[in-house]
Amino acid sequence: MDQTHGSVAAAAAATNSRNYQYQSARGAITDLFNLYLGRSSRQKADDSIREPPNKTQKRVLALNRELPPRNEKFLLDFEQLLTQFGDQDQLRSVTESVLISLVILCCSHAPRSEFILFALRSLCSIGFINWDTLLPSLLSSVSSAEAAAGQGSQAVPSVSSTSLSQSGMMPSTSVITNTSNFQSTNPVSTLTSVHVIGSPAQSAIEPSSGATLSPVKSSDISCNGQPSTTRMNFSIRDNAISNLRQLCCKIILTGLECNLKPVTQAEIFYHMLNWLVNWDQRQQGNEECDGKSWRLDKGLIEWLHSCLDVIWLLVEEDKCRVPFYELLRSGLQFIENIPDDEALFTLILEIHRRRDMMAMHMQMLDQHLHCPTFGTHRILSQTTPSVSVEAVANLRYSPITYPSVLGEPLHGEDLAASIQRSSLDWERALRCIRHAIHSTPSPDWWKRVLVVAPCYRGSAQLPTPGAVFTSDMICEATIDRIVELLKLTNSEINCWQEWLVFSDIFFFLMKSGCIDFVDFVDKLGSRLTESDHHILNTNHVTWLLAEIIRVEHVMAALNNDSRKVETTRKILSFHREDRSSDPNNPQSILLDFISSCQNLRIWSLNTSTREYLNNEQLQKGKQIDEWWRQVSKGERMMDYMNMDDRSIGMFWVVSYTMAQPACETVINWLSSAGVAELSPGANVQPNDRLMVMREVSPLPISLLSGFSMNLCLKLVFQMEESLFTGQVVPSIAMVETYTRLLLIAPHSLFRSHFSHLAQRNASLLSKPGVTLLVLEIVNYRLLPLYRYQGKCKTLMYDVTKIISALKGKRGDHRVFRLAENLCINLILSLRDFFSVKREGKGPTEFTETLNRITVITLAITIKTRGIADADHLLYLQTMLDQILATSQHTWSEKTLRYFPSLLRDVLMGRADKRGLAIQAWQQAETTVLNQCTQLLSPSADPNYVMTYISHSFPQHRQYLCAGAWILMQGHPENINSGNLARVLREFSPEEVTSNIYTMVDVLLHHIHMELQHAHLLQDLLLKTCANLAFFVWSHELIPLDILLLALIDRDDDPHALHIVISLLDRQELQQRVKLYCLSRGPPEHWLYTGMFKRNDLQKALGNHLSWKDRYPTFFDDIAARLLPVIPLIVYRLIENDATEPADRILAMYSPFLAYHPLRFTFVRDILAYFYGHLPGKLIVRILNVLDLSKIPFSESFPQHIGSSNPAICPPLEYFATLLLALVNNVIPPLNSNSRSGSTGDASNNSVRGPHNKTPATPQSGPANASEGQKAFYQIQDPGTYTQLVLETAVIEILSLPISASQIVSSLVQIIVNIQPTLIQSSNGLHGASSGQGSVLPTSPSGGSTDSAGRSTPSASGINTSSFVSRSGYTCQQLSCLFIQACGLLLAQLPPEFHSQLYLEASRIIKETWWLTDGNRSLGELDSAVSYALLDPTWASQDNTSTAIGNTVALLHSFFSSLPQEWLEGTQVIIKHLRPVTSVAMLRITFRIMGPLLPRLANSHNLFNKILSLLLNTLVDVFGKNSQPLVPVDASEITDLIDYLHHVIHYEGQGGPVQATSKPRPEVLALCGRAAESLRPDVQHLLSHLKPDISTSIYAATHPKLVQNPS
Repeated sequence: MDQTHGSVAAAAAATNSRNYQYQSARGAITDLFNLYLGRSSRQKADDSIREPPNKTQKRVLALNRELPPRNEKFLLDFEQLLTQFGDQDQLRSVTESVLISLVILCCSHAPRSEFILFALRSLCSIGFINWDTLLPSLLSSVSSAEAAAGQGSQAVPSVSSTSLSQSGMMPSTSVITNTSNFQSTNPVSTLTSVHVIGSPAQSAIEPSSGATLSPVKSSDISCNGQPSTTRMNFSIRDNAISNLRQLCCKIILTGLECNLKPVTQAEIFYHMLNWLVNWDQRQQGNEECDGKSWRLDKGLIEWLHSCLDVIWLLVEEDKCRVPFYELLRSGLQFIENIPDDEALFTLILEIHRRRDMMAMHMQMLDQHLHCPTFGTHRILSQTTPSVSVEAVANLRYSPITYPSVLGEPLHGEDLAASIQRSSLDWERALRCIRHAIHSTPSPDWWKRVLVVAPCYRGSAQLPTPGAVFTSDMICEATIDRIVELLKLTNSEINCWQEWLVFSDIFFFLMKSGCIDFVDFVDKLGSRLTESDHHILNTNHVTWLLAEIIRVEHVMAALNNDSRKVETTRKILSFHREDRSSDPNNPQSILLDFISSCQNLRIWSLNTSTREYLNNEQLQKGKQIDEWWRQVSKGERMMDYMNMDDRSIGMFWVVSYTMAQPACETVINWLSSAGVAELSPGANVQPNDRLMVMREVSPLPISLLSGFSMNLCLKLVFQMEESLFTGQVVPSIAMVETYTRLLLIAPHSLFRSHFSHLAQRNASLLSKPGVTLLVLEIVNYRLLPLYRYQGKCKTLMYDVTKIISALKGKRGDHRVFRLAENLCINLILSLRDFFSVKREGKGPTEFTETLNRITVITLAITIKTRGIADADHLLYLQTMLDQILATSQHTWSEKTLRYFPSLLRDVLMGRADKRGLAIQAWQQAETTVLNQCTQLLSPSADPNYVMTYISHSFPQHRQYLCAGAWILMQGHPENINSGNLARVLREFSPEEVTSNIYTMVDVLLHHIHMELQHAHLLQDLLLKTCANLAFFVWSHELIPLDILLLALIDRDDDPHALHIVISLLDRQELQQRVKLYCLSRGPPEHWLYTGMFKRNDLQKALGNHLSWKDRYPTFFDDIAARLLPVIPLIVYRLIENDATEPADRILAMYSPFLAYHPLRFTFVRDILAYFYGHLPGKLIVRILNVLDLSKIPFSESFPQHIGSSNPAICPPLEYFATLLLALVNNVIPPLNSNSRSGSTGDASNNSVRGPHNKTPATPQSGPANASEGQKAFYQIQDPGTYTQLVLETAVIEILSLPISASQIVSSLVQIIVNIQPTLIQSSNGLHGASSGQGSVLPTSPSGGSTDSAGRSTPSASGINTSSFVSRSGYTCQQLSCLFIQACGLLLAQLPPEFHSQLYLEASRIIKETWWLTDGNRSLGELDSAVSYALLDPTWASQDNTSTAIGNTVALLHSFFSSLPQEWLEGTQVIIKHLRPVTSVAMLRITFRIMGPLLPRLANSHNLFNKILSLLLNTLVDVFGKNSQPLVPVDASEITDLIDYLHHVIHYEGQGGPVQATSKPRPEVLALCGRAAESLRPDVQHLLSHLKPDISTSIYAATHPKLVQNPS
C-alpha cells in the first residue's frame, strides 16, 4: 500500500516538474524572442490595458526605446539557452509554439517578420526545426486566427492532417463550401491587435486596439451609411490577413528547401489551394457594403503571388513534391471570381491545357456518336459496389453518358437537367430518343432512362440513377416524330402502321408522366403553326390526342389546370377536314369522325370549355349514335367476321365514344356460340361437370389494331375476368383475341401475369385451371413478348416457385411438366447473365433437367454474346456452385470441348459418378427386379400397386422404369402396363424424372453388357427403341421430351445419340408432329382468321399427363414440348461430329421448328457457337429453318454461301453494302429534321425514314424497309427491326465460307479507305460542307495535310456511286457512320473475329509510313500523331482523315459495344504493337487503350493487366536501358502522366473521381514496380503512384497503407 502511494506521489511530482520546466522554458524562449523583436516584457504586459496614446506619448516613448541586439547574436543566445534545459524535444515543441504565436502577432510588422524568418533559418541550420510538425501547426493556427478575425463574415475553411488521413486523399477544393458566420462568442483574434506597418518604434509601443477593432457581425453592419470606422476595421483586418498569409508563404518556401514528408506537402498544397479558391471571401462583405467594385490591394497581390510560388514549387517537375494532377482535379480553374492577376491566370490556363489533354485520353474517338442502337438485346448492368446480385441485374448503363471536364462518363437526373437546349449534348440526347421512338425498345428500357416531368413528380420521389432524358427532351423528340409522320402522310405514303406503333409509345410516355401534357400541346401548336406551317393537313394529330385523352394526367390538365381553356382551344385547333381519296377506307372514316369524338369527350369533361367546342362536330356525333343503333339493334351483337370497310371504320369510331358498349359487343361475339358440357374422361368422376365456351373465330388483328386504347384496356380487363375468374372454360378464340391485344400494344397493355393476377385476387393462382391457362398463354403465345419486355427472369422466378412446390408432390404431373417446359424455354431464351435464384443465395430450386439446361444456356451465352458485366464474372462461380450443388451430371469431353473456357475449367474437374450409379443399380438389382416382377407381371394383383407405393424404399423406386425395361427383354407385352402407369402417375414428378435418367444409364450399360455376349448392335438398338416406344407411344408412360434430354446428356456413350436419332426417325413421332402442325394452324397465329379446334385432352397430352385431369388444353401438346428439345439435339449431334444426322434431323423437322418462338435466335446462336466447325451444307440447312422471305438478307448473300469455290472472298462492295444497311437501319440518324423548316418531302429531312430509300436498297425480299415500320407482332424474334437487321448481318458473316481473317481484313480495308472512297464516289452529289448535322462539330483550323500524312488510295472493288445518295448523308457524315457500324458489327461476332481485328489494326498502325520513317523529327512526328488521332468527324470535314485515325475510331466503336468479358482480349493490341520505340507510337498506344480503362473500373484484374502493359510501353521508350532513336525529354509525356494519375484514382473510386477518391494499394504497388525500370527523370513523375508512405502523398494519406506500412 505504501509502495503504491509512493509511486503515485512520484508520478505527480514528475508531472509537476515537467509542467514547471515547460512554463519556465516557454517564458525564457518568449523573453529571448521579445528581446530580439524589440518587444519588452513590460510593454507586452501593458499592451492589453493601456489607453490609446496621443502623439506626444508616442514620440517620448520612441525616443526612450532601447535598440534590440544584432541578429547575428541570436543563434549564440539561443544555443546558450538550450544548455539550461535537458529535454530537447520539449524545448523544440515550445519553440515552435512560440514562433507560431509570434508569426501571428508580428506578421504586419516588417522588421519583426524579417527577424522571424531569420530566426527560422538560423534554427533550421542547426537542425532544431522540425518542419513536418511546425508547418501543419502553423497552418492550423493561421486558419483559426483568420476564422476568429473573420467573425461576422464568411471564413475560409480550414484543413488538418487528421482530415487528410481520414479521407485518404487531399480534399478537393472544388467542393469547398463557405462556412456559416461565426458567432460573437468566438474569441477575439490576435490579428485584430495587429497594426498597419509603421515605424518600428510606433508599432512597438502602440497599445492594443482590440477594444476598438473587435470583430463585427455582418448583421450589425448597415450598408447604407456605414460608419467609416467599420470600413476601416474591414480594411485593417484584410491587411492583417494579407500580411499573415504573405509571411506564412515565406516560411513555407523556406521549409520547402528541406525534404518534407509527403503528408506535410499535401497539407501545404491544400491550404494554398484553399486560399486561392476563397481569395475573395474576405472582400465580399466590404464590397457589398461599399456598393461598388473594389480593386486588388498590394497586400492581396503579394500573398497571392507568394501562394502561387508555393504551388509552383510543390508541383515543379524536377522535384514533383505534389503531382500536377492534383491541380487538375482541384477545381481551382472554376473559381467564379478570377482576380485580375496575370500570374494566377497563367496557372489557370496551364491547368485547363493539361486537363484537356488528360481528358482526351479518357474519351474515345467520335464518342459523341456512341448511342444505343437497339440492335442488340444485351442488357448492360451498371456496376455499383455493395449491391446484391439481383439489384445489379436490375441496373443498367445509361443509354448515353456525358463526358465531364475530366473526361469521365457521367449520367443522372440532375445532370440531364443541366444540359442546355441546342447544345451538342442536347442534340446527342435527342438523337438517341428519336432513334428509340423509331426503333421501339421495350417499356422496361424507357422506364429506366426517363425523368418524370416536374409537374407530375411527387415530393418524396427519389431520382432515377440511370435517367438521362428530361421531359423537355422527350417532348421535343415526340413532336419531331409527329412532324416526320405528317410529312410522310402528306406525301401520299400509307404509313398507318407507323402511326399505330407511335401511338402505343405515345400513350405509354404520357401515362408514365414523362411528358408535361400542357407544355406538349403548347409546343406542338407553336411548331405546327410557326415552324412547320401548312404541314397539318389531316386529323392524325387529333386522333393521337384522342388516344390519350383519358390518361389521368391529361384529364387533370383539362379539368383543373389554370391553363385548361387555352390548352383546350389549342387541342381543338388541330382539327382538319378529311380529304381522303378513299372515303370508305377504315382509317379515313376514323379520321373523319375523330374530331367529333374529341369534342364529345371534352364536352363531358368540363363545362367551362364547352363554349369553345365546334357545334358542327358535336352534331356529327349523332351520326355515330345513329349508326350504332342501326347495327347493334339494341342487342349489342355484331358479326365481326363479315364487316365491310365502312363498318370497321365506324366501329373504330364507336370505340372512342362508347367504349363500354363496344367492349360488351366484342365479349358477346366471343361467347355467342354458347357453351357445352365437357364429356368426362375415363378416369374422372362423372358428377364433375365442366362447361366450355364453344368456339368462334377470334377477332382479326386488322380490326383490333384500330380500337381506341380505352377500348383495348377495357377489353383486356373484361377478358381477364372471363378467362381467370369465370365459371365457364373460355374458348380458344377468347384466349387468342386476348393475346393479340397484348401483342398489338406491347408498351401500353403489357402485364406480368403472375404478379398481375396475384394483385387482382391472391387466390386465383391456387386454381389449377387458372395456373394451367396462364402457363399455356405464356409458353405458347407470349414468350417473345416477355423477352422483349425484359421480364423473362422475373417470369422464370415465378414459374420456379410453382415447380419447387410441385416437384415433390405426388400426382401433379400436368402442371409440373408444363411449368418445367416453360422454364426450359425461358432459360434458353435468356441471352444475358441471370441469377438462378431471386435472392441469390443457396442451391437452386430447379429440377435436375433445368440445372442441366441452365449450364448449356450459360455456355451458349458466354460463347456467343459474352458476359456483359464485371460483377457477373465474379458471380459466375457462385452461380455454378448453386447449380452443381443439386446436380450430379457430368458433361462429356466432346460437349466440354465447345464450352467456353470459363465454364470448361470449372466443369472438367467434376467426378463422373455414373460408375457409382451403375454399382448402386447392381446392388439393388435383385430386390428391384423382385418387386417389379410382383408389380408388373401380367397377372399381378392390382392391389399390390398401393402396397408398392406405400412401402417401397425411395432408393428402390428410382429403379422402377429400369426394372421394367429389363423385364421386357424386347417384348413390352411381358409387363403389366396398367400397373406401371398407375405407379408412375402416383409418383412425384421429380421421381419420374429420376426414373428416366436412371433407366437411360441402365439401358446403356445393358447394351454394353449384351455386346460383350456377342449380340449384334443393330438388334440391340432396335430392341431398345421398341422398348422405349412402348414407354413413350404405346402406353404414354413417360414424357418424351425428358427422355430425349436424358439420352443426349449421355452422349459420351456411343449408343445414346443413335437411340435419339432412331426415336426421331420413328413414324409415331413424325405423325404426331404432322398432326400438331395441321391442328395448330399457321405459325403466325395472329394472322389466322379461322376457328381454332380444341384437341382432346388425352390425345394432346397422353395418358401420363392427362390421367384424372379434365381441364381442356388450349395450345398445349406433347409435340409442342419438343420445340426446345430439337435444337438441343442438333447442338449435341454437332458436338459429336454427327453433322450428317444433324442435317437430316433439321430437314425432317424444319416445318415443325417454324413454330419455335425464338428460331431466329436459335439460328444466330448455333452459327456463332460452332463458328469454324460447320460444313457449308449444314450451314445452308440451318439457314433454311428461317422463313427466308422475311429476313432482310443482302441480295448477293445466297450466291456467296452457295459458291462452288468457297476460298474466294466476296468483293468489298458486298461488305460495304452490309455496313450501309446498318447505317440506314441500325445506327441512330445524325440529321435532325426538327431543325428544318422545309415543307418538302420527308426524304430531305428524315435520313432514316422507312420510305425515303431508292429502289437500290441493300435489302431484298418483302421484309425490307420500304414496307414501313413493323409492328412488334411481325418481328417477335428478335423483337425490333434494328435488331433484326443487325443480327441478320451477323448471320451472313457467320455463314460465309471464308475465314475470319479474310472477313476482318475486308471490313478494316473498307474503313481505312472510307473517306477517299466516298468522296470520289459522291461525284458532286453533296458538297464537302453541305448538310452537316448538329452532331458533327466544326473542324479545327490549321490542319496541315503534310502532318496528317499522305492521302490513302480508295478501296478497290467498291462501286459506291450510289452509296451516298442511298444513305441520305453527306460523304463526310457517312464515312464516320460506316466506322461506327463496322465496330458495332464486329462486336457482335465471336472472339475469333476479335483477335483478327487486333492483329489487323496493329499491322496497319505499325506499317504507317511516317511512323517508320527514321528521318522525321520529333516535332514532325508529334504534329502528325496529333492530326492522325483527331476524331474522324473532324478530320473528314477537311478531308484529312488518316488510316490510323480511322483504325483507332473503329477500335473505340468496337470497344464501346463489347461485353465486359470480351474486353479481356483487348490487351493483345498492346502486345502486337510492342516493342514501342517512339513517343509517337506510345501516344497511339495510350490513345487506343486509354478510354478503355474507365470501363474496367470494377474489373480490377483486367484493369491491372492493361495498366501494367501500358506501363511496360512507357518503359519501352523511357526505360533505364532504352535507347530511343531521338532523345526525348520527360516533359513530352506530362499528359500521359496526368492520365495515369487520373485513371488510377477513377478505378480506386469505382467511378467519377471525388474528393475522397484514393488509389487501391495493389495498383500503387503495380506502378511502383514498373517505375523502378524507368529513367530517373520519368520515375519521379510517378513517384506518388507508389505504396511507399515516405515518398508518396497517396500512400501517406491512405488509411490502409498508413496502418500497415509494411
